[in-house]
Amino acid sequence: MIQGILQYEFLQNAFFTGLMIGILAPLLGVFIVVRRLSLIADALSHVTLAGIAASLLIEKYFLFMSGLNPLYLGMVFSVGGSLFIEKLRGVYKHYQELAIPIILSSGIGLGVIFISLANGFNTDLFSYLFGSVSAVSRTDLWVIFSISIVVILVIILLYKELFLLSFDEEHAKASGIPAKAIHFIFIVMVALVIAASMRIVGILLVSSLMTLPVAASIRVAKGFKQTIILSVLFGEISVLGGLFASYYLDLAPGGTIVMIAVVILILTIFYKKMTINKSISQGGI
Repeated sequence: MIQGILQYEFLQNAFFTGLMIGILAPLLGVFIVVRRLSLIADALSHVTLAGIAASLLIEKYFLFMSGLNPLYLGMVFSVGGSLFIEKLRGVYKHYQELAIPIILSSGIGLGVIFISLANGFNTDLFSYLFGSVSAVSRTDLWVIFSISIVVILVIILLYKELFLLSFDEEHAKASGIPAKAIHFIFIVMVALVIAASMRIVGILLVSSLMTLPVAASIRVAKGFKQTIILSVLFGEISVLGGLFASYYLDLAPGGTIVMIAVVILILTIFYKKMTINKSISQGGI
């Protein structure tokens, strides 16, 4: 595959896109998991699917729109869905978790309607659902690169604020942190990363890349920063391992990436269990 990466542009696009997604998804995933919003990735991924289906539908009926990259409208829908989630969290102040299934259901409903109007699935839509190495274009690569720069800069600049809001929102607000503005920025970043990640992992699996590496790192990390570092490390191993395995074994990259992440999670669970048992046995002695 290394030789192929040097020769073929589509493999270069997939490789570098995978590198960036392996950083971005777990990086934001740590804050998502800590804030107990793990299902938000599922909700926004289904809204993104509706946007992509709408884009493909528009291309079908308006030929002059045939050059439009479905990724762009998918991002618009994803960001719109994220804003609606924040709005609904304000409406249902005592039942904020309701916002996520409401948007998830709406995304699925819209997606099904747009797909039916477009007379069912086609090759393009199928690649968005489950990920496709060959579908990643040079344009996609540059879009994801731009998103990566913005997300990493925002995380660096707002790390303290995001940390405080994630663990103690009331104290953060009392300290003068503009919670609404930070929430808005954060959820828009999540929406953009989800939309960008679907080319490699697929819409139906992108939430796994935001949660599984984090779940694994939580089992072995000894602090928040170490959790972030290990999450990114596990995410990169999953993405790059999945890309190489899918290339040599002719498997779907999205499913392969997720299964490697699952294996890493299982290994960390066993590792933690073994260290606990070892500590107990040594304490008994």
